[in-house]
Amino acid sequence: QVQLVESGGGLVQAGGSLRVSCVASGLTFSRYYMGWFRQAPGQEREFVATISGNGGNTYYADSVKGRFTISRDNAKNTTYLQMNSLKPEDTAVYYCAGRFTYARGYYRGPDMYPYWGQGTQVTVSS
Repeated sequence: QVQLVESGGGLVQAGGSLRVSCVASGLTFSRYYMGWFRQAPGQEREFVATISGNGGNTYYADSVKGRFTISRDNAKNTTYLQMNSLKPEDTAVYYCAGRFTYARGYYRGPDMYPYWGQGTQVTVSS
């Protein structure tokens, strides 16, 4: 049974930094693309970033490029999202998601990921 558990959310002032983590279990972690998505109240879930199984390929939404960094530690079955220069519009519930694949690709649609965590709240105050 695949489980993804996020942690590290919280309240931070604009311009600050935060790192959220996602620990996976029940899967061969290195064979999964891992993605981060976010959802603000009243809005659709949107793509933030994704990383390939070996960490060699990363993709970002334009809104976070240059501010956020996705990474992973396959020895710990963990993926991270380092968020710098945070803005109030980054406020959302952040979800990690997993997709089993050997194919390199830009997996940015929520429907491309069958496994999801429960989410962690990130609030950026102005």
